[in-house]
Amino acid sequence: MPNKVLILDFGSQYTQLIARRVRELNIFCEIFPYNSSSFKLKDFSAVILSGSPFSVRSKDALKINLDNIKGKMPLLGICYGAQYLAYNYGGLVDLSKSREYGRANLVSISNQSRLLKGLPEKSQVWMSHADTIVKLPDKSRRIGSTNDVENAAFCFDNEDTFGIQFHPEVYHSTDGKLILKNFLKNISGIKATWTPASFVDSAIRNIRVKIKNDHVILGLSGGVDSSVAAVLLHKAIGDQLTCIFIDNGLLRKNEFDSVLKQYFGMGLNVIGVDAKEKFYNALSGVVDPELKRKCIGKVFIDVFDEESKKIKNAKWLAQGTIYPDVIESISVKGPSATIKSHHNVGGLPDYMNLSVIEPLKMLFKDEVRKVGKQLLIKKEILQRHPFPGPGLGIRILGEINPENVSMLQEADMIYIDSLKSAGLYDSIWQAGVILLPVKSVGVMGDERTYENCVVLRAVTSTDGMTADWVDLPYKFLQDVSNKIINNVKGINRVVYDVSSKPPSTIEWE
Repeated sequence: MPNKVLILDFGSQYTQLIARRVRELNIFCEIFPYNSSSFKLKDFSAVILSGSPFSVRSKDALKINLDNIKGKMPLLGICYGAQYLAYNYGGLVDLSKSREYGRANLVSISNQSRLLKGLPEKSQVWMSHADTIVKLPDKSRRIGSTNDVENAAFCFDNEDTFGIQFHPEVYHSTDGKLILKNFLKNISGIKATWTPASFVDSAIRNIRVKIKNDHVILGLSGGVDSSVAAVLLHKAIGDQLTCIFIDNGLLRKNEFDSVLKQYFGMGLNVIGVDAKEKFYNALSGVVDPELKRKCIGKVFIDVFDEESKKIKNAKWLAQGTIYPDVIESISVKGPSATIKSHHNVGGLPDYMNLSVIEPLKMLFKDEVRKVGKQLLIKKEILQRHPFPGPGLGIRILGEINPENVSMLQEADMIYIDSLKSAGLYDSIWQAGVILLPVKSVGVMGDERTYENCVVLRAVTSTDGMTADWVDLPYKFLQDVSNKIINNVKGINRVVYDVSSKPPSTIEWE
């Protein structure tokens, strides 16, 4: 019997959070665009319909045929999903006459509702919609209301179909996780079998079946994802794995040598390749961020192709792709349009003759770390901040050259070392320095300077899908600013980024 959840995405900014909450219940789930034909319904035990920026009343509303789902398996519609259920089954949805955005409280909860069982009175929920359900669909009944939203939650008679106009997946819905637990465990009967240990066991079995006696090449980056992928593959196929660590000239200061040493200590078969000049030459004069990513990706593939030809029986290229990479690279008719291309996502050129294996592609970042812990990988590797595949190439706004890279490496080292010394590093999801293509006037030793500006960035997050800027102490920022300006030639101004994701992204490019 299947033991996983299908989440159909209608383009909501919160869809990934639904998946996160489901995974936190140790239940496996997958996200597919609402109009996808890539999944088999028989492989799932329950279905969740996400929210959407669209209105069910509009001409361009996103539509789906639910004949094979509604009444035949547990179904939960959230926000747009709830309104879609109402609108298409005899109810009425209209423009809301009152504000239905932000925090609200459930003031009426049905005691007999299996979905809302255990919720306290006045449970806080998060609303985010312009439309509202003014008339419930046929053969359904109300199970929850707020002061402004009469039909905040409803269920269909004699079937496990539910609709809620609020978002249980966001942290502002204080009992949202309980609602999802009620739906998935109590109503759908799904067992909590999604654990790091179970993932490792099944991943090793699948890798061995897929790879057989072939050889696998893996591109190490020094980051958490590729490191966990390498150890997992090594555990599955041993010497059939060769890891390649390419110095693209865009790593942190001294990172190439220190990371190589770490990998050798882990027993991995690693080849180090110095390709700095190839990357610098290819990036000369390139300033557009998407062109930078594509350029870096092309050189990376070229180097890999050259190295792969030296390895006998190399048939596979392993990548540290994780689920957010996959999700953000799938477009759902506009609202989920790709924001920026991911270096880990996409095919390989035919001439490489390598198939791709992505053992972590169904995991969120925090799950990758849990799997790494299960594999006994050292904490200093697992707790490293995420680092973009294109490296400092997308933290240098404007032209990339060895001088700019060296300047940024020095500033970045001061910042990261200061975070560690102050005991702040482990509480931050990701931190780094961005070099701006901006110069400003300064004064040093009574002399006028006209030098570069850098931005300090630090965010907290669970999985990188959303992020908040970190309120670092003023004294710390003051000290770091002084250290950078006094020790890094070419920088005379330091600023701090106080933008969250959304609307900003974590990286600047």
